[in-house]
Amino acid sequence: MEKNEPLFSDEPHATPSPHALENREWMKQLEANRAQEREVLERLLLVNLNEQKKSRRGRNWFRLFIAGYLMLLLWLAHLGGDLPPMDQFSAKRKHVAVVHLHGVIMDEMPASAETVIKGLREAFDHPDTEGVILRINSPGGSPVQAGQIYDELTRLQKQHAEMPVYAAVEDLCASGGYYVAAAAPKIYADKASLVGSIGVMMQGFGLQQTLEKLGMESRMLTAGKHKGFLDPFSPVNPAEKQHAQGLLNRIHEQFIKAVETGRGDRLKAGREELFQGLVWTGEEAVKLGLVDGLGSASWIARQLIKNERMVDFTNKEDLLTRMSKGMAGAALQALPIGESGWRWR
Repeated sequence: MEKNEPLFSDEPHATPSPHALENREWMKQLEANRAQEREVLERLLLVNLNEQKKSRRGRNWFRLFIAGYLMLLLWLAHLGGDLPPMDQFSAKRKHVAVVHLHGVIMDEMPASAETVIKGLREAFDHPDTEGVILRINSPGGSPVQAGQIYDELTRLQKQHAEMPVYAAVEDLCASGGYYVAAAAPKIYADKASLVGSIGVMMQGFGLQQTLEKLGMESRMLTAGKHKGFLDPFSPVNPAEKQHAQGLLNRIHEQFIKAVETGRGDRLKAGREELFQGLVWTGEEAVKLGLVDGLGSASWIARQLIKNERMVDFTNKEDLLTRMSKGMAGAALQALPIGESGWRWR
């Protein structure tokens, strides 16, 4: 293009120069390119908006899931931490009621007499219960608590004479755990279960010599000659030791009578073998007459009661209470002392 040459002629019918036509085509192409760029940008913007919408929907679904999960946890805590059997929501039909006795048998613990007895009563009283299984996995505990469960289970069986009742031993059924099991007409265990420990024990310790080595002395004052009964910081009083042994012997005799009443002629060995605190495997316990046979709770329901529909009637506490009691129980197990420095088992 020449210098100062006009792009367009002012003359109405002038023919455009080749340079002017070339510039017009270039302008049209530029406008077309800009239109394509706007179209691409609009598409990118729409894609971005759609992705943001999907992301918001995903976050909303995630928040809804978290809210639902928290509500489920609160519901489980209210129920005691476990989902109820789905069969309980179905139409009424006969079932086998199961009550768990798991852990140390002690007041204010999950296996306390109050908790286990409540579950047993509900199991026996339910109109659709066709049989009751007490699942036991316990090292024992309080003779009082075990005796209360034994007595109540015996009473319920008399009240519901037509109801088949079984004890199903899991890993361990020792001491007070077997005390309770002896109330069931039939006891079944796994071949590797540990069964027995029919005895009574009083645990304690003495720190008198330790105090002497440290140059310390006990200054316990009592009103009552034996109020400091078996104090761990004082020398052993022979009269108090003899009295404690008498207590153990009498409680042991109560235990023995409960087992003999429950097992009767099925016991295949004498007192000197069975009631000295030893434990045996499930296979050995069958031969000794402490157990009737080998089988699990589900086997009992299927083969003996002829009903595989099992419903859990174990009384559940709320989740926080169970956690606090669990920690308290661990502390009690770690410290084998009671009010006088001794713990019964």
